[in-house]
Amino acid sequence: MKELTKTSPIKTVNPFTNKVVKEFDVMTPEQINEKIELADRVFQNWRKTPLAQRAKILHQVAQILRTRKEELGKLATLEMGKLLKESIGEVELSAAIFDYYAVNGERFLADQPLDTPIGSAFLSYEPIGVLLSIQPWNFPFYQITRCAAPHLMAGNTMLLKHASNVPQCAQVMEEIFLEAGAPIGVYQNLFIPGNEVDGLLADKRIKGVTFTGSEPAGSAIAAAAGKYVKKSTLELGGSDAFIVLDDANVDEAVEAAVYGRLWNAGQVCVSPKRVIVEERIADVFLEKVKTKFATIRVGDPMNEKTELAPLSSEKAVVDVILQIQRAVSEGAVVQHGGHRIDRPGAFMEPTILTDIQPENSAYREEIFGPVFMFYKVKNEQEAIKLANATDYGLGGSVFSSNNERAIRVARQMETGMVYINHVTGIAPELPFGGTKHSGYGREQSQAAIYEFVNPKLIRVTTINNPY
Repeated sequence: MKELTKTSPIKTVNPFTNKVVKEFDVMTPEQINEKIELADRVFQNWRKTPLAQRAKILHQVAQILRTRKEELGKLATLEMGKLLKESIGEVELSAAIFDYYAVNGERFLADQPLDTPIGSAFLSYEPIGVLLSIQPWNFPFYQITRCAAPHLMAGNTMLLKHASNVPQCAQVMEEIFLEAGAPIGVYQNLFIPGNEVDGLLADKRIKGVTFTGSEPAGSAIAAAAGKYVKKSTLELGGSDAFIVLDDANVDEAVEAAVYGRLWNAGQVCVSPKRVIVEERIADVFLEKVKTKFATIRVGDPMNEKTELAPLSSEKAVVDVILQIQRAVSEGAVVQHGGHRIDRPGAFMEPTILTDIQPENSAYREEIFGPVFMFYKVKNEQEAIKLANATDYGLGGSVFSSNNERAIRVARQMETGMVYINHVTGIAPELPFGGTKHSGYGREQSQAAIYEFVNPKLIRVTTINNPY
């Protein structure tokens, strides 16, 4: 690779030191066209590849991920700063997702018979072609996996436009597919800036787009997809409510809330960002959270004893601090933290905000960092009303010692997912996705594999059939 200029937007910057590690050239229009052409050409064969052969390749991808998990985990931590143990866990989860679709894909994609009084009919699930996958940096391997595994198993080919701050993770994933035996062109990485995406969607060879990221960017992607009549799925973040009812085990709820909010330095779409506690136990809950926050070990994410890693970039920590300052200027109270940590790297204190009123900007925003927004409510109905007082609708949690009560509350929450006595989590067999401004479509589970297939109806009947 030739020498690159310092103006390249595609670069690894270690957030632990804020130093540039490696840079990559942006691909030329000619290079991009060649990759799209290859993906389209290879699709014609990949769609005919037996499902058992596709499954074998996905199993091999999973095996490579497990074998190289330490190496890949260190790469993710280097590029976006998360704790090494979290990075390794992410690689292991990604391997499990590939295995899940390798094991179940053929069953999911089998012809589905339909009841009809005359003749017979069934649905044939057929791939649609080249897909564009646009993914964020917060889970550099998992984000790739949860769209690639089902859609490649279904027979589509894929072009990845990853976040510009995790280029090495993006590049190594393409290499892993080739090592696993995938034909060249089935899965390819694109080094391009975000402002070139609209041009890609205009290309007739690209048949669909799957996007995870911010609401403004997702809105633009959906508009472009609609303009060019392309199928799309969107996951646009959330402001998840973490409801603690007054019959909950307080210590367990505190443990889950603190773990969930500091996971990935708070940079998780389904992190418990709004903690809503019934007043009978609210003060005790808050004090226990403060105690835990005061003892959090901040430091090198490669060190196994570190509990809070840096944010993903200098811009990320600056943006979160500005959100906190604005919230305070509008009446919120900082109960703990609220500042940048005085040390090299993109570090900030774990923070608790209270007294957030509906007119406060923080009441509506997603804060993508280790910041609790804490609310005390009078009763269950007030908790539900507050939980739904957001444009987002991704995940949520309810803590209670009474499962029937917790499920009753969960049914009234306007979200795509609710976990009882657990932070919103991730598993290959469970659908992931939201509603409202958190987007549409589902990833993981059986539901995901149908997002980018054509469910073709095939009907066998006679010419004398009246319909």
